[in-house]
Amino acid sequence: MINEIVIISGKGGTGKTSLTASIIPYFENLVIADCDVDAPDLNILINSEIIKEYDFVGFQLPRIDYTSCSKCGLCASSCNFGAISEDIVINESMCEGCQVCEYVCPNNAITMHDAVVGKIIHRDTIFGPMIDARLIPGEESSGRLVAEVRRLAREAADKENKDTIIIDGSPGIACNVISAITGVSKAIIVTEPTVSGLHDLKKVTKLVKMFSVEAKVIINKYDLSLTKAKDIKDYLDFIGMEVILEIPFDREISNSINNMIIPSTTDIPFFKSEKWNNFIQYLQK
Repeated sequence: MINEIVIISGKGGTGKTSLTASIIPYFENLVIADCDVDAPDLNILINSEIIKEYDFVGFQLPRIDYTSCSKCGLCASSCNFGAISEDIVINESMCEGCQVCEYVCPNNAITMHDAVVGKIIHRDTIFGPMIDARLIPGEESSGRLVAEVRRLAREAADKENKDTIIIDGSPGIACNVISAITGVSKAIIVTEPTVSGLHDLKKVTKLVKMFSVEAKVIINKYDLSLTKAKDIKDYLDFIGMEVILEIPFDREISNSINNMIIPSTTDIPFFKSEKWNNFIQYLQK
């Protein structure tokens, strides 16, 4: 059985991707999946070579053949999303691809066509194969794109006999996060000791509990506010979720990221500590 580990956060900027990169060197039989499709940046810290990339079709959009269109307006009046104007012009940014316009058109003047919403990229790294994707800004279907990245990662793991998939998920609680956490072995939630960190942590912990995912929490830069870190721990005690690791603020971690070096591969003392080693051992189980 493949050990699928996802790293997520309630909000952006907590250090989720930096932590993901720091975990990766401790696994020998690995596939990497960057499922933060709105802002994929794991490849900044993980040196890679692009093997192939191709378009991803998320859904279909209507196209009007004006030589057959009688301008009866039935498509516009039937569209619940207001995506078709009175002069029968489609606003693709408002269209949900529901196909009602195609169904009601009496002249068969409307047909559905594939809509490209992003790109999927296959990479080779020194740690193993890596799959990532980038959603076109403003496009939808992020959850479907994440699902495809995960499917391809599992396919690569089966083909190359890999036993672990590490997933860099998206921040928040939207469909892309739901797609990233569904069916995983373990979820690691990265938070920070701030008001917004705790606020968004509450949302994402409710989400993982709803999907019955085994989840534990890391408080990153916990010593920047010991009071707020205690508030986070009190909340997690209340809901029965464990803080598995507290990472102190260290300027050297920031420096290594600025230099595009994985923090855990440097001589930073924290990554030599017993706490860090125990955390890695938990992930490897």
